[in-house]
Amino acid sequence: MTKLIIVESPTKSKTIKKFLGKDYKVVSSLGHIRDLPAKELGVSIEENFKPKYVIPPKAKKIVKILTEEAKKAKTIILASDEDREGEAIAWHIAEILKKNLGAKEKSLTPFQRIVFHEITKSAIEEALKNPREIDLNLVNAQQARRILDRIVGYKLSPFLWKKVFRGLSAGRVQSVALRLIVEREREIEKFVPKEYWTIETILKNDKGKKIKALLIKKNGNLIKKLDIKNKEEAEEIIKDLKSAQFQVKSFEKKEIKRKPLPPFMTSTLQQTAFQKFRWPAKLTMKIAQDLYENGLCTYHRTDSLNLSKESLEKAAQFIKKNYGKNYLRQRKYKNKSKVAQEAHEAIRPTYPEKTPESLKKLTERHFKLYDLIWRRFIASQMSEAIFDDALLLIEARKTENLFYELKATGQILKFDGFLKVYPTKFEETELPSFQEGEKLKLIEILPRQHFTQPPSRYNDATLIKALEEKNIGRPSTYAPIIATIQERNYVVREKGKFKPTRIGFLVNDILTEHFPSIVDLNFTAKLEAELDEIAQGKRNWVEILKEFYEPFEKNLQQKYEEVKKQGIINEKTEEKCPQCGSNLIIRLGKFGEFYACSAFPQCNFTKPLKTEEPILCPQCQEGKILTKKTKKGKIFYGCSRYPDCNFALWSKPIMASCSQCGSIFIEEKGEKKCSNPKCPAKNEKIQK
Repeated sequence: MTKLIIVESPTKSKTIKKFLGKDYKVVSSLGHIRDLPAKELGVSIEENFKPKYVIPPKAKKIVKILTEEAKKAKTIILASDEDREGEAIAWHIAEILKKNLGAKEKSLTPFQRIVFHEITKSAIEEALKNPREIDLNLVNAQQARRILDRIVGYKLSPFLWKKVFRGLSAGRVQSVALRLIVEREREIEKFVPKEYWTIETILKNDKGKKIKALLIKKNGNLIKKLDIKNKEEAEEIIKDLKSAQFQVKSFEKKEIKRKPLPPFMTSTLQQTAFQKFRWPAKLTMKIAQDLYENGLCTYHRTDSLNLSKESLEKAAQFIKKNYGKNYLRQRKYKNKSKVAQEAHEAIRPTYPEKTPESLKKLTERHFKLYDLIWRRFIASQMSEAIFDDALLLIEARKTENLFYELKATGQILKFDGFLKVYPTKFEETELPSFQEGEKLKLIEILPRQHFTQPPSRYNDATLIKALEEKNIGRPSTYAPIIATIQERNYVVREKGKFKPTRIGFLVNDILTEHFPSIVDLNFTAKLEAELDEIAQGKRNWVEILKEFYEPFEKNLQQKYEEVKKQGIINEKTEEKCPQCGSNLIIRLGKFGEFYACSAFPQCNFTKPLKTEEPILCPQCQEGKILTKKTKKGKIFYGCSRYPDCNFALWSKPIMASCSQCGSIFIEEKGEKKCSNPKCPAKNEKIQK
């Protein structure tokens, strides 16, 4: 062996091996092999925020293997992912191996860095021909983000412990997402519905052609949504219409074209997968990573819409061969984001000619996501859909000074274009042709009462869209943000939408009042932009950390003095303690509200306040986890969709979506732990 390639994933390693000869050995680091220590700040503020990196216990075996393999190699090639996190992984590996190999061996073993956004033979060969050095600007941007998040977490969490109760935690970007959810919930709580009415009519001409038309104007003025406020106002208009003369004011028919959507980037893939499959962002990213590492799709963490010349040519060949030349319309897409990296690509199939149906070994989930990515990409290179669009305007005149206007619309598909591959919902309504001035007869009036609706709670798709629009977070952070605020019990899912818990309200209110910059949207977006500038080599990472830390630390010390302990509730109830007979009270803990004995600490009885909401099955993402019994009466927990889904657990599930792997959390011996035995998530004692 002369060349050692180090990647971060065993699956990626296995895929790359297929394309290389005997001169190469490919090994995996299993992700990060060095990080900040788990039980201390790990950052020396006085030494310009110097990080104290350690090798976690789980990585020590891997480091030993990498060192032994590196000793045999003449060249070490670092091939982790092309984003900041991947660059940092490559840098950490290089730093550890330099130290372990020693100066003499280090000089004989140069490090090369290669990147690629798809795992194909041509992409790997091209990357090997064009190695580069580790990009320290990207590494510094990752370090700055990591240190910022560590400072906020380690400094603010103890403050919450002292002023509220132990077990709470604060995060830099997660707290902003929580604020969005809390503010939306308060909008919903304050919302007062308003009544309004719409009026439709059914009309026909002398030849018996019928149409349904909506009232839109009165005396030339547009009738706005809330203008017809109640039944009395609606009946007054109905009375006018019953005695009005109806005739066609205009009839216009024109051809309209509808363009396909661009290929996916991370945020739009997560949004669409939620809309179509109800998948949480964490699951979408896991399936996308599997597709990437198996060489089926390009890199799944991207904010770029760029497409390679080769992919465009292959798509064009496929479309011409399978649908015909009239379906082909090649396009390049531009990014709206100023910080998107054009060198990266959109999410697309690595082999456009590989249809989803041709990939026989995919699981149901992998097929669904590959099918979605493939169709969106192929459709982006296809012709517009063409419709005949018709608009009929009708005048209803009662007197010379009192008249109304109504409209009817229709749309007929003439040429399906990209819709052949990527169908979307549209209502096809044929509107008969009418002549200007043609008289119409009123058949029926259809008044409808409506009430305005409160703003909808955020779901995965709408929260990611809001974060993206406000420039909060980056493609790699959307899924962890959503997972973390659920894992901390700051929000729960209700019918697929996020609702803040009492703890979520409490933490948000404390942070908003006393640490406004931490949850300020503009401040957080500014920090994101500064991290991008570090990555581009335009800013010094230490300077940005100083600008953040000094006012933050000053305010924190001030708040320790000013803020009184709060948030503890002791609501009395009439319910008696079964152990000592004292009244039970409602208290608040890390995992929500619970009953506790008022005689504590003499009596430590507690019990859940209410039955928890059913947990969504992590395997099928459709069923709910139910309590069941075996034939022998032993309790277990399984999916409501059995036998279609066979997910089951012996331990009691307590919440969904582990931030590390997306699995369910279970309760075992008073500890919250991930149900996935291979997950690195640490156990947590459950606070009573």
